[in-house]
Amino acid sequence: MRTNTQISVRSGLIAAAAALPLTLAAPSVAADNGITVTSTGSTVSVNTAACPGGGNASLLSSGLTTFTQGRQAVLAVGATNQTAAWSNVSPGAYTVIVNCNDGRNVGSQPVTVTLTPTLSTTNSPALGVRGGIGGGIKDYGTLTMVGGGVMVAAALGGGAWYIRRRNTHHRT
Repeated sequence: MRTNTQISVRSGLIAAAAALPLTLAAPSVAADNGITVTSTGSTVSVNTAACPGGGNASLLSSGLTTFTQGRQAVLAVGATNQTAAWSNVSPGAYTVIVNCNDGRNVGSQPVTVTLTPTLSTTNSPALGVRGGIGGGIKDYGTLTMVGGGVMVAAALGGGAWYIRRRNTHHRT
């Protein structure tokens, strides 16, 4: 006899397994000292409201420790926030440091860049898979597929009728 507890546990495991790809595909976000660092694909961006007069941000890879050692970007000054972004960042662990133009060091924030695989149609063959006989190279319409299904069903029904009829002659 099944209990509701077993069903609940199984349902929870299925829900967790279904949510796993969504959590892995979500962008990495970290916030500290008024700095928000976001990693989406190979792009890292920083957002802060701590430098109203503008400033610079630096993206440091592992092993680098000072502001001038990393890839630097000027903070774009907005109405309330200042932003900077780096593109084509390789996967790995990084640290973002923000310095204001008035000499203040706002702080640093770690970020991890992970590339999620994307589907690309540019690498697929122009005419599809060319293996087997027939179906791999042409996209057939609904009518053709229904006709084929009817023919398969008729063949199965005819075969079953023939075998049944053949076996009835030996019973007499």
